[in-house]
Amino acid sequence: MTTSPVPGESGAAAAAAGHTRVHESLLAGVEKRALVWMARRMPAWVNSDHLSALGLVSMAGVGASFWLTGTRPYIGVPLVVVCLALNWFGDSLDGTLARVRNRQRPRYGYYLDHVIDIAGTAMMLAGLALSGHMTPLVAAITLAAWLMVMGESFLGTWARGVFQMSFLWFGPTELRILVAIGALWLPGGGLVRPFGLGPWHLFDVGGLCATAGLLAIFVINAVRNAAALYREETRW
Repeated sequence: MTTSPVPGESGAAAAAAGHTRVHESLLAGVEKRALVWMARRMPAWVNSDHLSALGLVSMAGVGASFWLTGTRPYIGVPLVVVCLALNWFGDSLDGTLARVRNRQRPRYGYYLDHVIDIAGTAMMLAGLALSGHMTPLVAAITLAAWLMVMGESFLGTWARGVFQMSFLWFGPTELRILVAIGALWLPGGGLVRPFGLGPWHLFDVGGLCATAGLLAIFVINAVRNAAALYREETRW
């Protein structure tokens, strides 16, 4: 949804309040309709803050559940899937509920959502590293690459008023599904032999692939935004 910046706001505040959200993931259309349907039927006592809190707590649950998979995979894996579903419900529905009820707080919502995203991703990767199913170094590298993409995205939102929520048909929901599918592999040991090599931890392979993709996204978006800003502001 696109709104107009509030007159007198600083650049960062204006971008947060008036940015255009670009969400073109594979499931975006179906997801949007489902979220609006649920928001219209949500009990009156539930508000966006409740859902945001659920999103944060459930990501802590994802991290703790991944940690548990190291010793009790048949308990930890179902909990990972349940917590990911709860995170989708809280994190995806909070903004939709605010829009449906016309109770939007653009700057507060923008800030809170992304603080929760950063904390939640760190907790998930920490849980994976503690579980033994992901090498701590790979977890740290994956987190660093993800933070690079997030930082560029925040700068792009401030500078150009466009917040990119997906890339190559992948967004947060599709990534949750991939993580859940990976978790289902863990009771069997969580090892893979890509191209006959290995065995390696599935989440090490996934983390390195994700890192490569995140770095590519960072470079592409940085070049694209820098070029667009150069064209917009060069007049000589």
